[in-house]
Amino acid sequence: MTLMPQLTADGSFTFYSPAFGELFHSHFGAKQEAEKKYVEPCQLAEKAQKSTSLTLLDVCYGLGYNSAAALTTIWSANPHCFVELIALELDATVPQQAIAHQLLAGWSPTAIATLKVLAQDHFVKSDRVSAKLWLGDARQTIQSVAQLTIQADAIFLDPFSTQKCPQLWTVEFLTQIARTLKPSGHLATYSCAASVRKALQLANLTISSTTNVGRRSPGTLACLNTNFLNPLSQMEMEHLNTVAAIPYRDPGLIDSTEVIRSRRQLEQQNSPLESSSQWKKRWRNVLAST
Repeated sequence: MTLMPQLTADGSFTFYSPAFGELFHSHFGAKQEAEKKYVEPCQLAEKAQKSTSLTLLDVCYGLGYNSAAALTTIWSANPHCFVELIALELDATVPQQAIAHQLLAGWSPTAIATLKVLAQDHFVKSDRVSAKLWLGDARQTIQSVAQLTIQADAIFLDPFSTQKCPQLWTVEFLTQIARTLKPSGHLATYSCAASVRKALQLANLTISSTTNVGRRSPGTLACLNTNFLNPLSQMEMEHLNTVAAIPYRDPGLIDSTEVIRSRRQLEQQNSPLESSSQWKKRWRNVLAST
C-alpha cells in the first residue's frame, strides 16, 4: 500500500489511512500535534534536564512524529541524556514511507538518523539511545513489553479514533499500558472522549485536560500521582457520569472491532446514566446563567 503525504495547516505532512478512513494526525497540524499534545504535556524538556536517562513508550508509532519530537526535545535540553524508546506499530510500511518521503525533516538530524534506522531495522543501539520497534497488534505486543517491567517517563497514546479503533481504547488495554508507567511519569493522548477518560480512571490513573491545540477540544494527560496534575473541571467530571463515559471492554484482548463496539452499545442501551445530550443541555444553561 502506497501512502501519499497530505499537507496539514502548520505546513507539516501526514498520511491518510485507507484501512481506518482517517488521517494519522490532526489536519490542524501534524508537527504541532506531536509537540503540543504529547511532548510538552509530558514535560520531557524538564525531565531531561534533571535526569541522565529517560524511557519512552510510543503506542501507535505511525510516522514516528511523536518520537521525533521527543528525541529532539530531550537532546536539545540535555545532549547527554540516554533514551530508551519502545515503539508499538501494526504496519512497518508506515514509518518506512514517512522516511522515504522525508516527512521527519522538521526535527533534529540526530533524531531523524535514529528513526531512519529504526524504521528499516526495527532496532537501534548507540551511546545515546536504545530503540525497538515492536510490530503487530498492540494488544499482544504490550503484554510482552509489560513483562519487561519497564518504567516509562512518558507514554504517547495515539491510536486512531475510538469509532475506528476501539480495541486500543479499552479498559483492559489501557490497564496494560498503565502497568508500564513510572510513578512520576505522564501518559498523553489527543483524545478527551468520555469513554477514554473513564477507561484511564479504571486503569488506576488520574486524569487532567491538556491545552486546546488547533481543534476545539483538549487532549488528556494521565499519571499515577494526583499531585502532578490539575483537576478536571466540574463540567468535565460530570461528563464521566454519563452514558458516553461507558468504556470499551475487551476482556481477553482478542475481540474484533465489531464485538467490542456491540458490547459497549448493549451496555449503553441498558444504562440508567444521564445521556450526553442531557448533560450538554444542563451545562449550556449553567454557563448561560453565569
